Amino acid sequence: MTILVTGAAGFIGMSVAERLLADGRAVIGIDNLNDYYQVSLKRDRVAWLQQRHGKLFTFLELDFADMAGLRSALADHAIEAIVHLGAQAGVRYSLINPHAYVQSNLAGHVNMLELARERRVRHLVYASSSSVYGGNEVLPFRVEDRADHPVSLYAATKRADELMSETYAHLFRISMTGLRFFTVYGPWGRPDMAMWIFTQKILAGEPIPVFNHGRMQRDFTYIDDIVAGIIGCLDHAPVDDGAIKAGGSRAPHRLYNIGNNKPEELMHLISVLERAIGRKAEVDFQPMQPGDVPATFADIGAIAQDIGFAPVTSIESGVPRFVSWYRDYHQQ
Repeated sequence: MTILVTGAAGFIGMSVAERLLADGRAVIGIDNLNDYYQVSLKRDRVAWLQQRHGKLFTFLELDFADMAGLRSALADHAIEAIVHLGAQAGVRYSLINPHAYVQSNLAGHVNMLELARERRVRHLVYASSSSVYGGNEVLPFRVEDRADHPVSLYAATKRADELMSETYAHLFRISMTGLRFFTVYGPWGRPDMAMWIFTQKILAGEPIPVFNHGRMQRDFTYIDDIVAGIIGCLDHAPVDDGAIKAGGSRAPHRLYNIGNNKPEELMHLISVLERAIGRKAEVDFQPMQPGDVPATFADIGAIAQDIGFAPVTSIESGVPRFVSWYRDYHQQ
C-alpha cells in the first residue's frame, strides 16, 4: 500500500515525501509543475527524490483538478492514505489570477475528497493555512476562533476547503485532518517567500522590500518541524466515535494549527539573516500590501496534546541552515 502525496514537487510536499520514503514507505507523488515559480526548482526536487529513493518513489505529472486524468493515472495503484499538499499558493498572486485558485484549491480539493471517498482511504491529511484567520487581532490564533472574514481570495479558498472536508467527513465517515500552516521555511523553500527573497537580494547587494514599514510578526516554522507534525497527524487518524474533535467537529475531522508558537519581529529575522549571510541588508520600507496581515501567532495546544507536536527549531538555528542550502544550490 502506498501514500499519495499531492504537490510532491513543491516545498512541503517534497519534504514530506522524503521523510515517508526514508521510513521505507512507498510514495506516489503528483504535481502539475505549473510555472507560478521556476519549474526548474520543482524538477530538481523531484529528481532529488528519484535519485535517493529509486522505485520506492513514483512521480506522476498531472493536474489533480482534472478528475478524469487523476482517476486514469491512479487506476493501477492501491492507496492507503493521502497527504494533499498541492494547491495554488500565495496571497498576493490571488489578486492577479483568481481563477487559478478556483481551479486548484476548490475544484482540485473536491477531486481529492472524491478520490478519498472512492478509495475509502484510511486518512486524508490536507493543507489549510493560517490565512483563514483573516483580520483576527486576537493573538495567538486558536482553532476555535472565527474564520469567516478572509482578507484574500487565497484565504477564502482554504477556508472553503475546510468546510468541504467537514462535509465529506460527516457524510462518508472519512477520517480527515486539516493543517493550518504558519510561514514555513527551510532548505528547498519557495522563491516567492520572504526568506528566499531576502537571502537572494542581500547576497546580490540589492534592497529588500519590507512591508508595513517593518511592523510585521510571523510565526516562522522550520520545515523539519512541519514534516514531523504532518507525519504525526497522518499516523493518528481521528476516530469516528462521535466525540468532539479538535475544531469542534463530531465528524472524524480535525483542524490544527501547525506553527512554531513563537512569533518573530520581521526586523529581527532580517538581523539573523544578515549574520548568517555575513552582509548587511539594504532595507526598502513599503506600506502594507493588500490581503496581508500584520501578525501571525499559532496556538498549538490541540496538536501538541493529541499527537505530541513540539517544534524545536529556532530561527537562530534554522535560518543559517536555509542560507547554507541556498548557497550550495546556487553555487554561491
